[in-house]
Amino acid sequence: MTDEGQPISVDEDVYIRSPSGFFAHLRETQPVAAVQMPGYGRMWVVTRYADVRAGLADPRLAKDRHHWPTGPRTWPSQAVNLHAHMLHRDPPDHTRLRGLMQKAFTPRRIAQLRPRTLEITEALLEDMASAGGGGDIVDLLTRFARPLPITVLSELLGVPAADRTWIEVAVVDYDDRKDRERITRDLAVYFTDLIAAKRAEPCDDLVSALVRVRDESDPGDDASGALTDTELLSGVFQLVMAGFDTTVNLIASGTLALLTHPEQMTRLREEPSLLPAAIEELLRYTNPLNHATDRFTVTDVTIGGVAIAAGEWVLLATSSANGDPDRFPDPERLDFGREPGGHVSFGHGIHYCLGAPLARMEAQVAFGALLKRFPKLSLAGTPEDLRWRPSSLMHGLEALPVRLT
Repeated sequence: MTDEGQPISVDEDVYIRSPSGFFAHLRETQPVAAVQMPGYGRMWVVTRYADVRAGLADPRLAKDRHHWPTGPRTWPSQAVNLHAHMLHRDPPDHTRLRGLMQKAFTPRRIAQLRPRTLEITEALLEDMASAGGGGDIVDLLTRFARPLPITVLSELLGVPAADRTWIEVAVVDYDDRKDRERITRDLAVYFTDLIAAKRAEPCDDLVSALVRVRDESDPGDDASGALTDTELLSGVFQLVMAGFDTTVNLIASGTLALLTHPEQMTRLREEPSLLPAAIEELLRYTNPLNHATDRFTVTDVTIGGVAIAAGEWVLLATSSANGDPDRFPDPERLDFGREPGGHVSFGHGIHYCLGAPLARMEAQVAFGALLKRFPKLSLAGTPEDLRWRPSSLMHGLEALPVRLT
């Protein structure tokens, strides 16, 4: 039986301004609670580290869109073909799709991209310096944090340079729910055409590699081990959506964390060998995502001593887990000397983020070059002046005004 009760209603404005404060209150008072979440409806929100980490790997918390509980939540009519990817599947389909995607998304491919990522980073920083060379205020988000991951992703996937700005705008508007139906249709058409172009003229890029995986593994759409055309299309869509916004938020929010903790920024400049550990701490501290994506119970489950019936939505608050003092002593302190690892910003279990190595590589290059290029970087204004995007899932700034000198 579900432990019934009136769901906690969330003030959306308050939540957007401080999701960490909202989750911290739940963690201390009702670590597993029924909540009316903005944009989601009623969900059971799980906030303590041990429960969140266990939930991320619990097969009783399912994701497959074909078995969603009945209720008001439905897919946008044009979105189905773009959501047949592994993030919305359970084993055995998830196992099959992840194995096929990994054939193309290899560590070697990511390592080969690092020198080019540095070139892109330095070019963006030079452009930013030109824009703010006279002491003017520059928006680091639009000048650096957004164009870097979309350019790297585009080169990885083989998206032509002329299309990258459109892709960036479309992805941002999609996540902000602006005209999502139209954007979904446009993205489906674009990626379908891109796949066809790579099939006709393969190149040394990820989409061409995925096309080869699809064509070489498919003796028939229903055959075991095959990658269907729909799964190929949705897989490309997932790589763009998952690989863009999270990295944007990490770079922008991570820079804000550095600017508001100057002693840690100085430490990182003086000890560049700390960079890998610093990225892990920034992932824990900034939480590019407020919570993991949708899960629902397929059987009665007890989490944190609370009984939840089958057919209920469960939200695993990864940002709250990363701030749990039972796992991370003094969690509100940014500390690059903290023992790295343990955070759940990339998830845990079979759905652990396939693109984590790419995000880590981009962040190491971005922060290393940024600190070197602008030793007197400062925040223009105060942290209280900043606005956060109106998203339940994404924890991201709308802008990050900085002075370079």
